[in-house]
Amino acid sequence: MFSSAWNFVKRHKKKFIFTGAVVGAVYLVGKYAQKKFREIQEREATEYIAQARRQFHFESNQRTCNMTVLSMLPALKEAIVTQLNSESLTTLLKTKPANKLEIWEDLKIISFTRTIVAVYSTCMLVVLLRVQLNIIGGYLYLDNSVGKSTTTVLAPPDVQQQYLSSIQHLLGDGLTELITVVKKAVQNSLGSVSLKETWSLLELEQQLNWIRAEVEASSKRSLSWYLLADDENALVDQACGLTENDVLTIKLLNETRDMLDSPDFNVVLKACLNRGFSRLCDNLAEFFRPPPGDSAPSSAPDSLSAVSLPLAKIIPIINGQINTICSETPSHFVQDLLMNDQVKEFAANVYESFSTPQELQK
Repeated sequence: MFSSAWNFVKRHKKKFIFTGAVVGAVYLVGKYAQKKFREIQEREATEYIAQARRQFHFESNQRTCNMTVLSMLPALKEAIVTQLNSESLTTLLKTKPANKLEIWEDLKIISFTRTIVAVYSTCMLVVLLRVQLNIIGGYLYLDNSVGKSTTTVLAPPDVQQQYLSSIQHLLGDGLTELITVVKKAVQNSLGSVSLKETWSLLELEQQLNWIRAEVEASSKRSLSWYLLADDENALVDQACGLTENDVLTIKLLNETRDMLDSPDFNVVLKACLNRGFSRLCDNLAEFFRPPPGDSAPSSAPDSLSAVSLPLAKIIPIINGQINTICSETPSHFVQDLLMNDQVKEFAANVYESFSTPQELQK
């Protein structure tokens, strides 16, 4: 029996060798495939964890942006009211002065100017902080990344503080220049309008649009100038010296300037301004409602023209809007800006750009 089996093996020797080779090869290929599959799984898991971590950090950063905007609004309001103090005029009017008409004319210009400036500057504050905090956020993500290839810190705490202090331009020189431009446009549009002239909500909205068109068309500078000084010496002054941290600060400021000069930024700022002025008109609409019992339905197409008020009554309404626009308590006005889809998308793009390692951007 053993002899027969041995003869069978000898007769089919080549087949056995070939079959063994095939089985061995299949085994090795299988082991190799298993190894590669595990490597792919591990790489995908690592990438998923990194992406989830990055997404969590981004969302946390956006909440920080929102809270920072709200915390900055009182300072912005104070800066506007300091330069456009209508309260002193209203107090003076209560004393029944001889130049009452002259004071009313001043109040007309100041009231419209400060409300329009409040809309512009609040929109600018929202978008500027989105840019700055997402640049910082991107660099912080890289600084804290696992397996970072370099020990260089991109955004040390001192640099962050110096960099973010550049917001003072918007609250200082930028705001002063904006007030000058808006005030001139208001004077051109409303200077000769009688206090007795009556306007419907639609006519008031048209006046605001005319003023806005003049501000944005006649300005010698782009709107981004009001947000960040573009003079090179000013950037150096803001960085406060020539240390390594100061060089990093100037780098951040220049990167921010590039962002503010981009077409995408202008589109997003324009979208915010459109929403801001639309929300302002929604707020004003509350004062133009037909009296109770009026037969004209408020939802009718011509309802915006149904009620007209003399300019003298519109002025106090306009004057008080700054309390809603620059409110640190979340209002519909501020929430509309913070939750704007274009602002969110732009913020995500900024964060993506600055949280991606440079070697991957090449």
